[in-house]
Amino acid sequence: MEDSRISDFARFQSVRSNETRIPRKPVPRRLNSRQSSTRRPSSARSFAQAFSWLSAVLPERQPPLQEQEISEENISPILPKAYRKSWRYTSRFDPRMDSGLTLFDPDLQAIPKRQMSDASSVVRDLNVEWHLPPLRFSYTDTSNQSIINAAIDAPANLPPEKSGDTPPPNGGTLAWLQVLGAFFLYFNSWGTLNTFGVFQTYYVDNDVLHTSPSDISWIGSAQAFLAMMVGVVTGPLYDAGYFRHLILAGGIMVSLGFMMTSLCTTYWQTVLAQGLCIGICNGCLFVPSVAILPQYFTTKNALVNGIAASGSSLGGIIMPFVFVRLQAHIGFGWATRVLGFLTVATISISISVMKPRLMPASKRKLVDLSAFKEPEYCFFVCAVFFGFIGFLVPLFYLGLYASSTGATSASFAFYLLPILNASSTFGRIAPNFLAGFTGPLNVYIPVALVAAVLIFAWCGITNFAGMIVFAVLYGFFSGGFVGLMTVSLVTLTPDLRTLGTRTGQAFFIASFGVLMGSPVAGAILNQTGSWVAVKCFAGTAVLMAMVFLVAARTTKVGWSLRVKT
Repeated sequence: MEDSRISDFARFQSVRSNETRIPRKPVPRRLNSRQSSTRRPSSARSFAQAFSWLSAVLPERQPPLQEQEISEENISPILPKAYRKSWRYTSRFDPRMDSGLTLFDPDLQAIPKRQMSDASSVVRDLNVEWHLPPLRFSYTDTSNQSIINAAIDAPANLPPEKSGDTPPPNGGTLAWLQVLGAFFLYFNSWGTLNTFGVFQTYYVDNDVLHTSPSDISWIGSAQAFLAMMVGVVTGPLYDAGYFRHLILAGGIMVSLGFMMTSLCTTYWQTVLAQGLCIGICNGCLFVPSVAILPQYFTTKNALVNGIAASGSSLGGIIMPFVFVRLQAHIGFGWATRVLGFLTVATISISISVMKPRLMPASKRKLVDLSAFKEPEYCFFVCAVFFGFIGFLVPLFYLGLYASSTGATSASFAFYLLPILNASSTFGRIAPNFLAGFTGPLNVYIPVALVAAVLIFAWCGITNFAGMIVFAVLYGFFSGGFVGLMTVSLVTLTPDLRTLGTRTGQAFFIASFGVLMGSPVAGAILNQTGSWVAVKCFAGTAVLMAMVFLVAARTTKVGWSLRVKT
């Protein structure tokens, strides 16, 4: 019995040894094949090294496209562990493959995973230019001859690369020409708004319109209101590609508004010409001046926005000086017409040099309701609303206050607004330059706080020197308040293609603050006769803006002061 068991065991061992000696089917050697290894490629770098020979095989006939990383995690999970030892690779044309990255096992006749890409995306690690027919790469495990195929391909005839597919240049002649063009858009939009203070003083002192200061302030408020309110329409129009149409329409209407104002003799005529016509044209110019610069600049966005926004300060300097000096020599009518000719000359520069980079892929809605689901955006809109309630009060009433209280002479009161706007030029550049290092909201909050404190301090200023100091200081910080507004909106906008819409709807809401601010201040002055009440009203509104800015920042990044935002 024991001999029988030994014989059976020997027979079993013999069969087993014969089975183990059955030779495997040899794997044919192929060009550029690698030796087997017990280790799979551990990173995307190993995967790239395996196909480094492609850079020598494929000719460089076209410039490389924008690259998009496709990590090895999209490949390795579908490969069984037994297949991860070593790879052999071949290549052949496969016109059946669609655009994208497809991994599949032909034995299973299934597609376990798919990573889509578009015609402007390639795998960065392979360093292959995809203006050729698709390729298939086969990976062969030497232990059992199982094959995993990975096809990486793109269409043979790709469309030419669009300018929007490349990152912003952050410099160059064309980019800085956009800054120049935006500078003159600000010059003709916010520059004309900053000029209304001298018209207010002229209308009241000379009793041209035969109405109260509160009623006259409605003209400037309507102008500023429409400049911001029509942004809800001009923003989507800008996003839809009507950039040049907007600046052409705005340039024609702003000059037409000044020409019609020069002919006005009654209050309602002035409201239509200077309030409605110029206000609507300012709205056509404002959104393009804000939205085009982020397409050309990212690293210098805050600085270039400050430089462009300083155009409104320059307009607020030149236009009042031109009006005051010419009005005394050639009269109100021709002095106003000269301002119209000045706008034609300056807006022509913007029309000739400006060109948007990013053209929209589809039409956009008038309102981006998804933005209001973001708490930080809602807080920011509230801050802009309250800020504009009080922001324009000193600009409209500074000269009138100085002349009516005797703080300065009536002739010098006209020059307080140009002094304020001159200081505002530096206020629009310096805070924006600092914002490039610390973040716009981190600078915006202290600027708003100081502006509010200055308005409250205005209550105690009654002499000539104090008026000059207040005009300089408030001009600087009010310039920062306006200049940082649009830059902060850029940081709150994930997709810059919707910046026009989000800016337009934010300023649409803020426009109601502009509309009510100065007339309410005038009504307070008429009812109480107290300038202190007017100043406290304006200062409280700007202080509320600062509170909402703090809420927007803390909602986005928390209370840490080290976070750049």
